[in-house]
Amino acid sequence: MELWHILLILVGGFAAGAMNALAGGGTFFSFPALLLAGIPPVSANATNAVALWPASLSTALALRREVRHLNWRHYLLPLCLAALIGGLIGGVALLLTTDQTFFVLIPWLLLLATLLFSFSRIIARWVEHISQRSGAPERLSPLAFCAQTGVSLYGGFFGAGMGIMMIASLAIAGHTRLLEINALKSLLSSLIYSVAAITFMLAGAVHWPALLIMLVGTLSGGYAGGLFARRLPDIWLRRLIIVIGWGLTGVYFHQVYA
Repeated sequence: MELWHILLILVGGFAAGAMNALAGGGTFFSFPALLLAGIPPVSANATNAVALWPASLSTALALRREVRHLNWRHYLLPLCLAALIGGLIGGVALLLTTDQTFFVLIPWLLLLATLLFSFSRIIARWVEHISQRSGAPERLSPLAFCAQTGVSLYGGFFGAGMGIMMIASLAIAGHTRLLEINALKSLLSSLIYSVAAITFMLAGAVHWPALLIMLVGTLSGGYAGGLFARRLPDIWLRRLIIVIGWGLTGVYFHQVYA
């Protein structure tokens, strides 16, 4: 890699780590940076997923107390199995996808992620409304299992916007506390990223030099974002990410279909 590739990946990783700590949407920075550095699309996506893996594990560990009261055998275990199954299927599906095919899918995946992020506030208000009138689940229904498997499959394949999908599906499943929903989302995301990351590493799909550079950026960016979390207006950051998301979507639609 050339020096400007290293700087690009480092800056993209830093921005991703900072944005994930502040408002979310870090993939809009890290994934395009890897592509611009000349890494093939499938390898770039796999490398990006592995780079986000440590943060998902640490968040799940921090919020583990919020899910201890849930029924392990009839609810939490099936939910975790759905995350593992979906994440594995999504990861394998990515590995079976050619770079050319994935490149054609990129604008559509970015469009979906951008739409989810753009309307995440509306989804959050709807989730809050649903959770206020729902009862705490004791058993995982077949519909909820299938929904979580589908969300996890998407997460293993691409991942951007997965958290918003998961928040909505957990609320529909009957969770009443937003902190509990967030804790479950973190737990399930860590499982999805874990099984997908291990799959990508075993398959040799990870670009290791880029990964090490990006980890430096994401970890330092996450720390910096945590320091400034209370000083920067959330609405400005969200608007910036939405503008970047729509801009990247337009750029890749032009590259693929122009």
